[in-house]
Amino acid sequence: MTQASDRRARIAAHPELLRGIRRGIEKEGLRVDAHGRLAHTPHPLALGSALTNPHITTDYSESLLELVTSPDASTAALVQELTDIHAFVALRNPTETIWNQSMPAHLPPEADIPVAWYGPSNTGMLKHVYRQGLAWRYGKIMQCIAGVHYNYSLPEAAWDFLATGDTEKDRRNSGYMGLIRNFMRYAWLLMYLFGAAPAVSRSFLQHAGLESQLTRLSPDTYCLPWATSLRMSDLGYKSPIQSELQLCYNDLDTFTARIHSAVTTPWPAYEAIGTHRDGQRIQLNTNILQIENEYYATIRPKQTAGRCERPNTILHERGIQYIEVRCMDIDPWEPAGIAADTCRFLDAFLLFCALEDSPLFPIPGTCQESQANFGLVAREGRRPGLMLQHDEQAIGLQDWAQDILQRITPYAALLDAHTDDPHHGAALQLQLAKTQDPALTPSARLLAALQDSGQEFHDWTLAQSQAHWAALQARGLPASTLAAYDRTAQASLAEQATLEAENTESFENYVARFHAALAKAA
Repeated sequence: MTQASDRRARIAAHPELLRGIRRGIEKEGLRVDAHGRLAHTPHPLALGSALTNPHITTDYSESLLELVTSPDASTAALVQELTDIHAFVALRNPTETIWNQSMPAHLPPEADIPVAWYGPSNTGMLKHVYRQGLAWRYGKIMQCIAGVHYNYSLPEAAWDFLATGDTEKDRRNSGYMGLIRNFMRYAWLLMYLFGAAPAVSRSFLQHAGLESQLTRLSPDTYCLPWATSLRMSDLGYKSPIQSELQLCYNDLDTFTARIHSAVTTPWPAYEAIGTHRDGQRIQLNTNILQIENEYYATIRPKQTAGRCERPNTILHERGIQYIEVRCMDIDPWEPAGIAADTCRFLDAFLLFCALEDSPLFPIPGTCQESQANFGLVAREGRRPGLMLQHDEQAIGLQDWAQDILQRITPYAALLDAHTDDPHHGAALQLQLAKTQDPALTPSARLLAALQDSGQEFHDWTLAQSQAHWAALQARGLPASTLAAYDRTAQASLAEQATLEAENTESFENYVARFHAALAKAA
């Protein structure tokens, strides 16, 4: 019996651990008007406070919504909740639509893209100034790219069976870091199976200066012919400076130490920008990272942070609580941006990553081979005969993908047998079909839809988004559910007002205290 099969047997003997898995979703989407233009209106009051509503907030831009589920025990409940939140937004903000695509709609000049505003409290200003800093560092255009984040956790008791360590926290940290390493080894497969962003409007390329790097599909639509996800490729949201960071995924202490270094080390280009202009703060500091969350990664170890707490500090002190998968594109065919079968596959994939052997990466603790495979599949994943690198040996994408899916099969069977959802195996079979026929992948389907309809990317996506919006409005919500979301929205406005009324500390002192909280993680 292999170590992985032994772990499967141990967890199968305790099925309550599989039923204790929790998952959550954070789905982004631009608000657009009837013509697909970026909405310039403030965050709708009927949706509550973007600062304090636990289910509806904003990401970079005032126009970029982020819809957040609770941690759910079942895939059906998860997708139901995400769809309900979409329906609530559709009912309470009916004159605008959520753009249901990862690559943006037609964007205005960069100066006209509104940065998210959270009110004048210190907590709100910290979030706003951080986003101002992102604009100065990377520009606003790239910040309008959207995605789906999938949060995943195993119950604490599971790590007693799956990982080693002297304490519960040690075992949990060791187990999640092993999961992360395996995720990084195999994340290219998610790009092939679920990448849904092979094309983009010309206006985005002109703003970003990338027009010459893509192929013209039609007057306003450009693509990479074999791409799966422009969003996750080197043409998407990337930072050359961050690419030089050498994070370590072999243990949490080294990981947090290197993040600490990045958020405390000045960078000359950011020093040249400065922290203030015309008496107003424009970034939180001039370091490589303003805060920990500025580091862009396909997966992150996470711990829930309170106000004025530093994520790196509490991650170091309390350990990993859950992981956040950040590489999933929005599914343009799904009203909520992700299908239930996609969630089922992710659950099986992440369980596979947690239970399979996960050797340490070579010094300095990252895997260049895995990063290269990921980037190649994002740009060329459907290219016939594409070869990847596996342990310094060339291997065909199709052969390797089918081998991984076969290895995931017993994990899907575990979930089918020991949870209330018997459809993980069927979800896996849907993915196996994509490895046999690339035309079934979302990226191929999207390009085929554009060619068959004769529509531009912008027009096709707008029609899809508006159709979803109309269906969500027609679907509606039970009166009790609608009332509950209304109460949450109103309570969040009251909570924000309280924060602002209690705001007695100067913002500069608050920023200093926020920075000082990081020192404890050193």
